[in-house]
Amino acid sequence: MKLDILAFAAHPDDTELACSGTLALHVSKGDKVGVIDFTEGEMGTRGTPELRLQEAQESAKILNLSVRENLGFEDVYFKNDRIHQLKVVQKIRQYQPTIIIANAISDRHPDHGRAAEVVKSAFFLAGLQKFETVDPLTNEPQNIWRPKRLLHYIQSIPLQPDFVVDITAHWDTKMKAIMAFASQFYDPNSKEPDTYISDPKFMKMIEARSLELGQVIGTNYAEGFMVDRYLGLKDLDGIV
Repeated sequence: MKLDILAFAAHPDDTELACSGTLALHVSKGDKVGVIDFTEGEMGTRGTPELRLQEAQESAKILNLSVRENLGFEDVYFKNDRIHQLKVVQKIRQYQPTIIIANAISDRHPDHGRAAEVVKSAFFLAGLQKFETVDPLTNEPQNIWRPKRLLHYIQSIPLQPDFVVDITAHWDTKMKAIMAFASQFYDPNSKEPDTYISDPKFMKMIEARSLELGQVIGTNYAEGFMVDRYLGLKDLDGIV
């Protein structure tokens, strides 16, 4: 299966919180969209790895994703090295996405910036003829693949976006996808320990940021992205 967009995430729920409105937008346009999580979030304070996987699949149904996978990297301890880059290159070559979206370039959780670096390295390596890989299912040699662009979503730290996407029509879908990860967020009846994202103010921050970015471009809700290199426009008509 060839994907139009493939988003990578250090943890299940990273994409939901940061870019699921944009993913839902492209699914509504008929694009094939996938998400691949690096870890099961097993070092997280709340929930269990098994539950996080179930929640990820529930979110995938809400977003109508074509692919939702987990690479089983070790939470907190994965590195930007050849072993991890290889597994990401295999997925890029397997699904041949036009666009790749990765974690924030830097963030309060060190896994996020490190995951961004792994994807950036794999993005380059996937186009090298002499970086050889085999399909993990068939063991057949894979062809090289160079996606057209690499984007980074923005997470907890309010980084300055290079562009924003209007997600007003898909805000409800985004919130449903986020709340599929119910184990992680505020629940007055939960006996789980409090965390940074279980604080009810966290959800208010997510909405406030989307409202702020939407206000800047004259819409209700928007999501921001950063780029590693300039994006080119064929003309000025594509600007909102």
